[in-house]
Amino acid sequence: MIAARRPRLSRFRLLAPGAAAGLLVSLPALADLPVPWGLGMQPAASPVGERIVVLHDALMWIITLITLFVFALLGYTVWRFSAKKHPTPSRTSHNTPLEVLWTVIPVLILVGIAIPSFRLVFYQDRAQNADMTIKVTARQWYWHYIYADADDLNFDSRMVPDDELKPGQHRLLEVDNELVVPAGKTIRVLTTSDDVIHSWFIPSLGVQRYAIQGRAIETWFRADRPGTYHGQCNQICGMMHAYMPIVVRAVPEAEFTAWLAEAKKKFAANGGNPITIAAAAATTPAAQPIRD
Repeated sequence: MIAARRPRLSRFRLLAPGAAAGLLVSLPALADLPVPWGLGMQPAASPVGERIVVLHDALMWIITLITLFVFALLGYTVWRFSAKKHPTPSRTSHNTPLEVLWTVIPVLILVGIAIPSFRLVFYQDRAQNADMTIKVTARQWYWHYIYADADDLNFDSRMVPDDELKPGQHRLLEVDNELVVPAGKTIRVLTTSDDVIHSWFIPSLGVQRYAIQGRAIETWFRADRPGTYHGQCNQICGMMHAYMPIVVRAVPEAEFTAWLAEAKKKFAANGGNPITIAAAAATTPAAQPIRD
């Protein structure tokens, strides 16, 4: 199921390999990366992600049962009321009990789906007692991060071009500056945009928020375990839409404190953005041709 050669990721499909779960047990590094024929949700690494997976699995059972019931009913109707078995068609046009049932039962199913759905929407909407706040600004076509609780430490995060990838790195998924956060801490995220609408989307952390010019939209996440989590803009934002990956690296708190001290020194020059002309040009359409 998983090819030996490295797959070409022409479009970013963040689908966790439900069908390949057994293989992923021995391949934890690929837990939140797309794989050939991957199905289902990614392994959750946050409280929001866990609730999304639970709701998704419940809906899959509901949808499957409804589909099987409709197919069985259709098959019975075709068999029972065929021209051969039922040569004289019935002229019955109304059946009050049946009409009440097929109206009330779907309404009850929808209400049963709506209640946990709304609860999940409210749960992921606002951070409760956040440990730190990060402002995410979307730009064509990269991300800009500001650590509001760390003297406004800020930097750009751009995709690593194909010709600069190192062994073990993944095409279209790597960035030059990762968003580093402490594992186990509640992170408030404020998204906005400098140009068009983007979307900050990290499936394994259960995060998806639009970035809209002139608005600050709040969400949050908590990486329950250290690791590297991948995402990408999933709002069609222009010709370089496919080249806006997101990488969040969750580390132990002591390691985060050390990284923070180094990052303040690293990004102190150039107003917090050590981006050279060559690095900026690497993400231009000329240097990054669109591939199918």
